[in-house]
Amino acid sequence: MKKIIQIIIPCLMVLFTSCEDKFIDLTPPASITDDVYYTEAEHFLTGSNRFYTNLIRWNDQGIYSGHGSDLVGYTEDGGMQEYSRGDTQAAAEDAYYSAPYTAIRDMNLLLARAEAYEGNDIGEYVAATKFHRAWQYFFLVQRFGGVTLVTEPLDVDSESLFGARNSRYEVVAQILADLDDAIAGLPTEQDIAGGDKGKISKWAAMAFKANVLLHEATWMKYVGTSTDGDGTSTGAGSAGFSESNINTYLQEAVTLTKTVMDNGGFELWNHNEELDNLSSNFLFNLEDGGSNPGGFDKATNKEFILYNKYDFTFRQAGTLVSHVYEGRMKPSRKMIDMFLCDDGLPIDQSPKFEGYANTPDEFQNRDYRMRAYFTYHKNLGEVPQNGDVVLNGTNNFGYFNSKFMSWKWGTDEAYRATTTEAYDMPLIRLAEVYLMYAEALYELNGSLSDAQMAESINLVKARAGLPAITNAFLSANNMDIKTEIRRERTIELYAESGSRFNDLKRWGIAEQELGETIYGAVIEGTVYEGNTALYDPAKYGYGEETTMTGVGQRRCLIVQPSGIRNFTKDDYLFPLPTSQVGLNDNLRQNAGY
Repeated sequence: MKKIIQIIIPCLMVLFTSCEDKFIDLTPPASITDDVYYTEAEHFLTGSNRFYTNLIRWNDQGIYSGHGSDLVGYTEDGGMQEYSRGDTQAAAEDAYYSAPYTAIRDMNLLLARAEAYEGNDIGEYVAATKFHRAWQYFFLVQRFGGVTLVTEPLDVDSESLFGARNSRYEVVAQILADLDDAIAGLPTEQDIAGGDKGKISKWAAMAFKANVLLHEATWMKYVGTSTDGDGTSTGAGSAGFSESNINTYLQEAVTLTKTVMDNGGFELWNHNEELDNLSSNFLFNLEDGGSNPGGFDKATNKEFILYNKYDFTFRQAGTLVSHVYEGRMKPSRKMIDMFLCDDGLPIDQSPKFEGYANTPDEFQNRDYRMRAYFTYHKNLGEVPQNGDVVLNGTNNFGYFNSKFMSWKWGTDEAYRATTTEAYDMPLIRLAEVYLMYAEALYELNGSLSDAQMAESINLVKARAGLPAITNAFLSANNMDIKTEIRRERTIELYAESGSRFNDLKRWGIAEQELGETIYGAVIEGTVYEGNTALYDPAKYGYGEETTMTGVGQRRCLIVQPSGIRNFTKDDYLFPLPTSQVGLNDNLRQNAGY
């Protein structure tokens, strides 16, 4: 009993007041007990503002960025690296289980007090709180599957403290209902004042609901009930599952994304002309005009729809953002070879692909994002030459990462020192909405028209310097739209929003993709072969192996072999913390733990 109460019922609510024009003040002046709060509209305002701090933060970059996925050439021990190998063990505690419930408890309290409030001036704050509750429950569903659904404040003797898990389908139904209320009560982005930018808009709630719908529709389509358990001995069961919801969800996802695209007023942030085609780098480290060579600041960014708001004065990252992205997000061979050539063709089909013989060769005639993400951050955008990349250690498998790193980090001209980064953290942006729209259409109809491609996926491709695709182009080159939608999502959202693990699982291919050997640089037929000044094989414990590349079978460095990558269907869901299972006889652990 004691442990459950600690998790779900904190003693005090910490309240946040405004600080200058910032709607979140992270230095609360006082703590006020629940009993004397929520009697004035201002209380509901400050209470709902507080919930923004419960969104994914830079401190959560491990689960946010896809550490350890098949796209990453770094696989040392640690949370998500172990998860990707199928090595996760059920722990006594999991903050990603307990923290959402702590937040949900406070949200339920605000909503309960709102029902008793006699005024009519708190609708927006209630709507925002409904959004935040939906966000927390969707996070729980993605991580654990079905969880115990609690929608009212709990007391020490509440039966729900020892309630069984609801199925994911029951929890999702509540999520969608909360989001409907949020959409109805939130303002449009256009109606949010400048000092309040970063608050959730109607369009953000629509985009998030589309995300939930697409995730759950594809999960039902490709995974089905296989991870649910029976709800009696394992898991949360499948109550509420209906195959008919698949197309219903997909159709609504199409409608919602199209509404946001047409009415939201958002724009892709494209300053390629001024930034040497590096928009896809500087978009992610925008602060003030000094954060990039073009002098662009956050006010120029109309692409982020839902984001966690940071500020150098009021809210810095407070964690090793640039340091960790430099070391842990270097790309794998799979990621590098996924980028198309600038004729729109895969590297194994394009006559413009120059191979791997010399270090700069594979960067030529490629998607702009390859250079924006994966050139050395200290001389961002400069394609590495022979001798610039020396293979001399286990955390260097041939490539750099610069996405989410402050401009010139680690140099005398560095814009920010580590932990002081203050760029906003994107949770949903317009490029993703375009790709959700395209994917939902494909999953619904099995195809896209040329016009639908033009208003979605081709807009994302254009910023990357790629030609538009049409059905005729795809047919002529033996390509298919499903592969191209998934390729675009993989590349565009690299290291964002936990998208890679969630995508692999909802597509039902995680065990296949995460079970493969992860490779690094091509050795055979390159400047590295036999060149001890550039490559020390003794520093790489797993050696080399022949695999398929853009020019056929070639020997490549092994980052991690398939023999120790054992991700299975049981790993689609994380285990519940054993402390909770032990205290509540009605909680059933997920299968495999």
